[in-house]
Amino acid sequence: MSWGYPFVLGHEGAGIVDKVGEGVDHVSVGDRVLLNWAIPCGSCFQCSSGNENICEQNSPVTGEDPDGGAAHADATTLNGEPLKRSFNIGTLSDFTVVRKEAVVPISVDIPYSSACIVGCGVMTGFGSLVNATNVGRKCSVAVIGTGGVGLNVIQGARISGAAKIIAIDVNSNRLEMARQFGATHTVLAKQEDAGLLEVANEVKSICDGRGADFAFECTGIPALGAAPLAMVRNAGTAIQVSGIEQTIEIDMNLFEWDKTYINPLYGKASPARDFPKILDLHNRGALMLDELVIRTYSLDNLKDAFDDMMAGRNAKGVIVFD
Repeated sequence: MSWGYPFVLGHEGAGIVDKVGEGVDHVSVGDRVLLNWAIPCGSCFQCSSGNENICEQNSPVTGEDPDGGAAHADATTLNGEPLKRSFNIGTLSDFTVVRKEAVVPISVDIPYSSACIVGCGVMTGFGSLVNATNVGRKCSVAVIGTGGVGLNVIQGARISGAAKIIAIDVNSNRLEMARQFGATHTVLAKQEDAGLLEVANEVKSICDGRGADFAFECTGIPALGAAPLAMVRNAGTAIQVSGIEQTIEIDMNLFEWDKTYINPLYGKASPARDFPKILDLHNRGALMLDELVIRTYSLDNLKDAFDDMMAGRNAKGVIVFD
């Protein structure tokens, strides 16, 4: 909202195919589909290396993004002028035009309001655990921030069989929600706990004095960028999930000893592979999606949706169109 130019908001979405262009053969008019904002070209160095989430051509984060991700630069217009869409898809609209690679068929019976959140929040959290780490049975996992992304890290840890899943937040209501999604332990953090060092001591106490095997930062708060390093044991792995891009100071003592710090984008998503897997887990009752959507809104109630988001009242809030 502070980018300083007109554009269509929204980077998570699900809906119905209204029309298809030339060369589209994996979906047809009337199909139910999910949208993916990190759109792979399929042929650049990174896509060919299996890193579709950091495509060098189409990604709005890492690539050239030559035409706003649409089939044509003027696919969406305002008063006759080309209009960009958030993260190439602009889902807070009745219609949008996207590249074919942005579209994945919905293969199970699921409400659009639950399906749409797979396209970023679920994929980022779940994928950061299952695609970017080797969390398995007997592992301990700490999750800093239990909003929509953090809850899906927790779900990934539960599904992967982690023995200890420690949820950390300043909001007690969110911690209660974290238990519903699979947290075995919760820690209520204090706003004045700089770098969450006090919380780190609690995590170490829960994890036999060593620290967690894995710690995930899911807050987007720059001051907490180094916090997962303080919570992992020697030779543990810290994962920065939320996409912090600001310059921050890090005490290099936090890396001692043999700790690894990684920053996966979008859960290392390969949408054609991962979206059907996530939908299947939901269909089998293993992955909770309906429960993440605390409230739905009409487009006319967009202000209420933003207010609830900023106040942390929802895990996910969804705009539903008629």
